[in-house]
Amino acid sequence: MANKQLFASTRGQLVPAANAVNEAGGAAYVRDAKSALALYAATGCLNGVFYADAETQLGLVLAMCEAVPAEFVAKTAIYARQRAFMKDMPALLLAYLAQRDGETMARVFDRVVDNGRMLRNFVQIVRSGTVGRKSLGTRPKRVVQRWLERSSVQAVLSASVGRNPSLADVIKMVHPKPANAERAALYAWLIGKAYQAEALPAVVREFEAFKLSADEPVPDLPFQFLTALPLTDEHWKAMARRASWQALRMNLNTFARHGVFADAKLVALAAARLRDANEIRRARVFPYQLMAAYNAASEGVPQSILEALQDAMELATANVPAVPGRVVIAVDVSGSMNSSISGHRKGATSKVRCVDVAALLAACVKRVNPETRILPFAESVKSLRLNARDSVMTQAQQMSALCGGGTRISAALAMLNDERAPVDLLVVVSDNQSWMDTRATGATETMRQWAEIKSRDPAARMVCIDLQPYATSQMSESRDVTHIGGFSDAVFDLLSSADASRAGSWTERIQAIAL
Repeated sequence: MANKQLFASTRGQLVPAANAVNEAGGAAYVRDAKSALALYAATGCLNGVFYADAETQLGLVLAMCEAVPAEFVAKTAIYARQRAFMKDMPALLLAYLAQRDGETMARVFDRVVDNGRMLRNFVQIVRSGTVGRKSLGTRPKRVVQRWLERSSVQAVLSASVGRNPSLADVIKMVHPKPANAERAALYAWLIGKAYQAEALPAVVREFEAFKLSADEPVPDLPFQFLTALPLTDEHWKAMARRASWQALRMNLNTFARHGVFADAKLVALAAARLRDANEIRRARVFPYQLMAAYNAASEGVPQSILEALQDAMELATANVPAVPGRVVIAVDVSGSMNSSISGHRKGATSKVRCVDVAALLAACVKRVNPETRILPFAESVKSLRLNARDSVMTQAQQMSALCGGGTRISAALAMLNDERAPVDLLVVVSDNQSWMDTRATGATETMRQWAEIKSRDPAARMVCIDLQPYATSQMSESRDVTHIGGFSDAVFDLLSSADASRAGSWTERIQAIAL
């Protein structure tokens, strides 16, 4: 008689055999080049992650760029910047296009390089030689010149904050032609050359006057211009009134230290701005950045400011879809999810972990869909009881506290099968590096368990939200299985589309972007 263990029947549809080994050593499915590039663009910060260093990520991204059409690289750069709100990866894709297809790069440049930091990132990456050249070249110089010529004085001054390269370095490289005496004086001032003081923009003249006398009004400049100067509490209050939404969020503790929140009117103003829906939208804030600000707030930050951050969280995640039917969210709380969401780099490692973001996504979906069942898992499913009246942040903190252990993504699916629980939509939020349930041959255990769920609920759908840039997955994409990468609120929009219409995969959405 044939070996019953070897030839045991599997419930449900036939599933494809795994064709790769993931970074954790488990059986997996390799992503196609377009899907992999999209994932890396939406999640990769070009820093070290739990299972891969930054150099490995860079090499893989460039290899994937070679494997797809130049237009798809351009569309991915637009998506990564405009929807996933990434910084380094869109600049890398543009720099790659500069040496492969300069015309396509020029067509999309202004849609990707939307501020001075992005401009400096692009120049830095091109000049590094990583993408095959060490000089900007004619066409990249032309688009950088165009950016400088079209930008307002305020945008140019904001772009001058930061180094390696500084905006002064960029100006010296591309030699923009000033359109008038004011712009000529501004460029000369930025690069340290002689300039006509009377021709400087008014705000720069105010800054020069303020440096000479603190009795002058505080100029309306990016806060980094001013912090090296001897400032009084009144100066700090003036800066807080004028700070951008992001600067306000990022510097709550600094403002508290300098007496800003001793002024009740300023506290009320700051709280109102932090919860302002229009400002939140313009700031393109990640939901997890609000969590970081909330968690990092010192005792000097007033309670009304903390409450405003919670309100801002609700607004920042307002496009969480209401999903009909029985929804289950499997949240990976294994040890690898303890790593920083943006990867590790000396001096630039976020304190927000993958597990924090996964828990936050789950809590946001549950807030809109109260009957959602949440299954935190590591090597097995962990016990969790949430109070529906708690805030999104509180619920996320409860899930994050469970972090630790090996990774067995199939554990959540196996529990559903053991219970014969009905499922309409299963969302798995993970770094997709399962290894404890790996099999020597055949499909991954996650695919096998999914096939059994489908045998009970043929209309069931799965959405895999991938938080880290890895080239493999536990599930192969199909009509009923959608992969989404990233940690901006665009994930909620994609989740809604995946549930409602099945009108195309994530990569097809990117492909549909018009150039």
